[in-house]
Amino acid sequence: MLKCLLAPAAFLYKMGVTFRHRLFDWGLLKSEKFDIPIICIGNITVGGTGKTPMAEMVIAYMSQMHRVALLSRGYGRRTKGYLEVSTDSHYRDVGDEPLQIKLKFPDTVVVVCEKRAEGIRRLRAEHPEVDLIIMDDGFQHRYVEPKINVVMIDATRPVQHDRMLPVGTLRDLPEELHRAHYFVVTKCPEHMAPIDRRILRKVLIQVAYQRVYFTRFESFMPQPLYADEAADGSLTQGRAVIALSGIGNPAPFLQSLRERYKVVAEMTLDDHHVYKVRDMNALKALLAKYPGAVIVTTEKDAVKMTNRAKIPPEVRRALYYQPINISFIEDSATDFLQKLEEDVRGN
Repeated sequence: MLKCLLAPAAFLYKMGVTFRHRLFDWGLLKSEKFDIPIICIGNITVGGTGKTPMAEMVIAYMSQMHRVALLSRGYGRRTKGYLEVSTDSHYRDVGDEPLQIKLKFPDTVVVVCEKRAEGIRRLRAEHPEVDLIIMDDGFQHRYVEPKINVVMIDATRPVQHDRMLPVGTLRDLPEELHRAHYFVVTKCPEHMAPIDRRILRKVLIQVAYQRVYFTRFESFMPQPLYADEAADGSLTQGRAVIALSGIGNPAPFLQSLRERYKVVAEMTLDDHHVYKVRDMNALKALLAKYPGAVIVTTEKDAVKMTNRAKIPPEVRRALYYQPINISFIEDSATDFLQKLEEDVRGN
C-alpha cells in the first residue's frame, strides 16, 4: 500500500533525474575534463555499497606509484566549501568517511568540497605534487568527467529488481551504467553460484570494455578503540556484545557479529548519525543491563567517538570497532588494481 502511495513521487523523481542527464548529454550542462587522472568511486543507490573500503584499497595500492589525493563531498558535515582534512579535524566539519580515510592514510591529501570541479581546481593549485585524484561518490554528479568510473553494486539489492526513490533505493538511472568502466559487486555470498554471476554480468555489462568483479566484506577481530583503557584484550568467540551502528546498510555488520558472538542488544541508528549525550547514556544503560558485555561498532562510527573527553569511562572501557576490507571472490584484488593502474597510465 505504501509503495502505491509513493509511486507518483518515484515517477517524478525519475523524470527529474532523466531530464538532468539529458541536459548533460545535449551539452546544456557541461562536464569538465581535467589534465590529471581521476578515478571516481560511486554507485547508483542509497545506503552502504562499500565505497569507503574500496577507496581505501585503491589509495593503498596507488600510493606506491602516485601522489594520491582523495576528494569527497563530505556528506553530513556542518561546513560549506573547500576544506582540507587533517588528522585532528572534527567529523562534524569534514564528514565521517573523509576523516576515517585521513586517519588511516595520514600522508594522503584528503579534501572535501561539495562542488567537485571547484575542489579539483583548488586541490591542484595547493598541491601541485598530486598526480592522481580519487573522487568519492561522484558517478551521478557529472560536472566532472573522470578518466575511470568504478561503480559499486550491492548484490543483496540487484539493480534490475530495484525501484527509484522513494519506493526503492535507486538514486540514479540503471541506463546510466554504460558510463562505468568497472563494476565491483559487493556483499556476495561466499559460495556464489556461477549462474548468479552470469546473470549479473548480463545485466551490468552494456559496453564491451566494462569489467565486473565479485566481492564480499571480510571482517576482522574487533579492536579496542581506547586500547589503554580496555578492560579486556581480544574478544573470545561467543562473547556477549552490544552491536552499535550508524551506517547505510548495517545487515552485513550485524550478521558478522552474530556468527562469532552472542549479540545481546542492537543499537541501530541512521547513516551519518551524529552521536549525542543521550546516545552515550543509552549505551551506559545497556552496559548496566548486560554486565560483562562489550560494545562493538563499525570503523565509520568509531571515528565519531575518538574524543575521549566526551565518552563516559565505562563506555570507553567497553568500546571496540570491527575493521573490514573487500575480499575478491573470483579474480584477485591484484588483478583489479593492476588493470586500474594500466587505465590510469593509458589513454
